Amino acid sequence: MMKKIKGLRWSLFLGFLWSVSFCYGQGAETQVRVFGIRSGNGNVVLTFFKNKEGFEKRQAFKKMVFDKKTISSGHLTLAFKIEPGVYGITLLDDENGNGKMDKNFIGMPKEGFGFSNFYMERWKRPTFDDFKVNLTAAENTVEVKVKYM
Repeated sequence: MMKKIKGLRWSLFLGFLWSVSFCYGQGAETQVRVFGIRSGNGNVVLTFFKNKEGFEKRQAFKKMVFDKKTISSGHLTLAFKIEPGVYGITLLDDENGNGKMDKNFIGMPKEGFGFSNFYMERWKRPTFDDFKVNLTAAENTVEVKVKYM
């Protein structure tokens, strides 16, 4: 009888640990507020980078695609769950829905793009440190202003 009670306690304890780790792994709901989208065509693609090396090598940690059904006056709020941590988030306004940045004959982007809490004013590609954000349960809102060339 005593062994059954110990076994039940361990099962309950392990179940509790699993449920806590499962909830933590899901992350808090994060919102990305997007400003300046010029059309409702296509999708918005968010790409997440965990560090400078990943960004420089273009090795994404995670990629999410959202439709633009809820666009209003060029504004869109995207909500999703992600684990807390430091991320650099890039945005592509993929107007034709082909999943990549389209460029003109001289290599200039034809579609909109943006970075987490950073607006590109120069022609120079930003560094990871320019647009990294620390997402926590309390600080989980990011703004992206879309730039078109």
